[in-house]
Amino acid sequence: MAHPPSPISPPLKDDLDIVIPTIRNLDFLEMWRPFFQAYHLIIVQDGDPTKTIRVPDGFDYELYNRNDVNRVLGPKASCISFKDSACRCFGFLVSKKKYIFTIDDDCFVAKDPSGKEINALEQQIKNLLTPSTPFFFNTLYDPYREGADFVRGYPFSFREGAPTAISHGLWLNIPDYDAPTQLVKPLERNTRYVDAVMTIPKGTLFPMCGMNLGFDRELIGPAMYFGLMGDGQPIGRYDDMWAGWCAKVICDHLSLGVKTGLPYIWHSKASNPFVNLKKEYKGIYWQEEIIPFFQSVVLPKECTTVQKCYLELSKQVKEKLSSVDPYFQKLADAMVTWIEVWDELNSPAQAAAAAAAPSTTTPVKKDAPSPKPK
Repeated sequence: MAHPPSPISPPLKDDLDIVIPTIRNLDFLEMWRPFFQAYHLIIVQDGDPTKTIRVPDGFDYELYNRNDVNRVLGPKASCISFKDSACRCFGFLVSKKKYIFTIDDDCFVAKDPSGKEINALEQQIKNLLTPSTPFFFNTLYDPYREGADFVRGYPFSFREGAPTAISHGLWLNIPDYDAPTQLVKPLERNTRYVDAVMTIPKGTLFPMCGMNLGFDRELIGPAMYFGLMGDGQPIGRYDDMWAGWCAKVICDHLSLGVKTGLPYIWHSKASNPFVNLKKEYKGIYWQEEIIPFFQSVVLPKECTTVQKCYLELSKQVKEKLSSVDPYFQKLADAMVTWIEVWDELNSPAQAAAAAAAPSTTTPVKKDAPSPKPK
């Protein structure tokens, strides 16, 4: 008698959290249900903590609002931004999983040129589980993809690659433009689907977008701090950029890889360019000095962990960018606080307790998930 086939477990089902920052009901999850429902969600509610956020039935999730952030972190909660998507990094902080995928609530399932729906999470996982090639560029892009390999002339000594720390996905429809470009090209839409994944070479910075992003939390998690943005700060919409610049410099130092390209999501909504300009205008000026700073950063050989690298980077930010604006002194202090709370919430004892905890498939709002740091 034939037996029915055993159900195939989704990849990394017990090793990955999906982090979503939001201010609204998460109806967009219905479209993602076939791809996300097996995974645990961490929802970080921005804005008014008294507002009720509706999550569709059937999802396993934790939901944190600003009151939860304050309760968990106490006075150190000041390092988590308010009224800005940078609040998502609180989800990175409290997760106990090895991998993170983070997505915005205006991102829907895209289709490839054949009309097939794209499982963005599956592709992010493939990117993270295969090596990167940061030390020597392969002209066939990702040599670990099916149907590709290293081209003639590629050194055999580099073919093992490097562990992949970050996978940066892209978007169809609304491109991730800054406000001036939005104003000049208000009707422009991205319709180009490029079927490629590539490693960003060592020594090359890139503008990281947080709306379709995967990373290995154990390899690079402490560097994925989205800075001080939004309410009470002179700048916004540079949260993911800041994290990307910091993380890339640290990845280069620690010989870790960063990929960009597939997967695509469908970015459904263009934000208001005039509102964006108010948030971005200082960053547009400052980045002309920030980028040369990151290009010239040298981390000493004693920096052998992400935390040590990040603390050294915070010192250099304070020393070399405070002359640009006093904001960078405040940001450097927040970077130190971030590492403090990361270590407090991710100590070996915390990790052991998380590993021993029973898994749950019941949706739950978690108000106070872990002890307040001292």
